[in-house]
Amino acid sequence: MSETRDFYIGLGLATSSSVLIGSSFIVKKKALQALSVRAGQGGYGYLRDPLWWLGMTMMASGECINFAAYAFAPATMVTPLGALSVLVSAVLASRMLGEKLNILGKIGCLVCLLGSTVVVLHAPKEQNLNTLAELSEKLHDPGFVIYAFVVVVTVVVLIFYLEPRYGQKNPLVYVTVTGAIGSLTVMACKGLGVVIKQTLQGDNQLTNWLSWMLLVSVAFCISVQMIYLNKALDVFNTSVVTPILYVVFTSCVILASAILFKEWGGLPPDDIAGVLCGFFTVVSGIFLLQAFKDMSISMNNLARVKKDAPALPQCNGNYVSVPTAAYEERVELVDVKHNSFSSAPDSTMYKNGHRS
Repeated sequence: MSETRDFYIGLGLATSSSVLIGSSFIVKKKALQALSVRAGQGGYGYLRDPLWWLGMTMMASGECINFAAYAFAPATMVTPLGALSVLVSAVLASRMLGEKLNILGKIGCLVCLLGSTVVVLHAPKEQNLNTLAELSEKLHDPGFVIYAFVVVVTVVVLIFYLEPRYGQKNPLVYVTVTGAIGSLTVMACKGLGVVIKQTLQGDNQLTNWLSWMLLVSVAFCISVQMIYLNKALDVFNTSVVTPILYVVFTSCVILASAILFKEWGGLPPDDIAGVLCGFFTVVSGIFLLQAFKDMSISMNNLARVKKDAPALPQCNGNYVSVPTAAYEERVELVDVKHNSFSSAPDSTMYKNGHRS
């Protein structure tokens, strides 16, 4: 009975977290739209806007509630429910911000969410971490050091080289910075959780230098995340930013956790196949979302395009009759044999430039 109760408590917390986080994107976007100097151009006026701080508070509350959900329910249930924030933000963006998402974008969002869910469900679970000493030992592991180095180098390249050139054109620049740094934020937050847990149990860790290093890391990483998330929301549609951020962030967190906690060693073949399939599904979803985002495509105009498609050229002997858009009542006639052509009313036929 207790396990069932905890499961539903975790389910409620995870769902509430997703609603808060998804709604926070819309609230912050509304605040960013009112700026005179946009965040995408380096402005920080949103820091003086109460509406932006409301959105920030909603996001922080959602993250705290999501963290609490892991104490009651399995991670394989809580983490995929984070995808609900994508659906919430997409629905609210269409209602409150007037943003449009064509049918291929909607399919891309769905594919991204399905692929991410498959990855999360088949990914290895985190190893239990009980003491700060264990975390300190793991942080010195060469694999995690290399991962952290790659993340830092990637972020530096994105910020100083790619952002000035492509930041206003491609959302992946801002979102990759946010997601990659976010993976380090999660690792540091888990470390702080261990610090708090040990301290509450009577083993004071507040005098440990690593505790304060983790706190500084969390503050710095969250600051970078917020700056580039605001830029992404200011420049691009929420319905585009949210699913891509979900995919990038979730993938980076899974990879960082696997490296730091050494979880992949005992992964069975079916889970390995599931992770790979999920990854390529996510790639397909991102392609659908990005490649056709500027096209006006819906079920209605797809049916109309099929209905209004021009007829194929009609060939009659030496002549090809080709309807043209410029002359609704005229037909262009081409002499196939002699490569000569002229224009005439439908009732008139020409051959070699002479009326037949």
